[in-house]
Amino acid sequence: MVEVRITETEAYGGLDDPASHAARGRTPRNQPMFGLAGTVYIYRIYGMHWCANIVTGDLGDPQAVLMRGGVVTKGNEVAVRRRGRTVGLADGPGKLTQALGITDAFNNSSVNVPGSFSLEPGKEPSEIQQTPRIGISKAVDRLWRFCYA
Repeated sequence: MVEVRITETEAYGGLDDPASHAARGRTPRNQPMFGLAGTVYIYRIYGMHWCANIVTGDLGDPQAVLMRGGVVTKGNEVAVRRRGRTVGLADGPGKLTQALGITDAFNNSSVNVPGSFSLEPGKEPSEIQQTPRIGISKAVDRLWRFCYA
């Protein structure tokens, strides 16, 4: 088992956010975003990396948070085996999912269901940076990326 302390996230505001996968409405791909808060939305980028989002909006309100990066806190040897390297194990969205063993099999599951994965509250960071999101071309002025300073 691998545990990661999430250190970087990005928020996506659903229908009111042109950078969100849900901005143009419901599709077969983004359908999990319209689920209950706690629903997991997994998608592939660049045809090779999985990204993991947790739905945060009410049912039908497709807001979500992308888990962009973290630090392995438990199961380092498993993360190293999955990643094939010893550094930078979870410092990007695709690296994070690979270290955790998250694939599309988790899509539309819940963070509250055994056999999925779980999120536990962490300690309040003393300082969080708020910056523009990364890798988007729309709504770039929104400071919806949050990371440890």
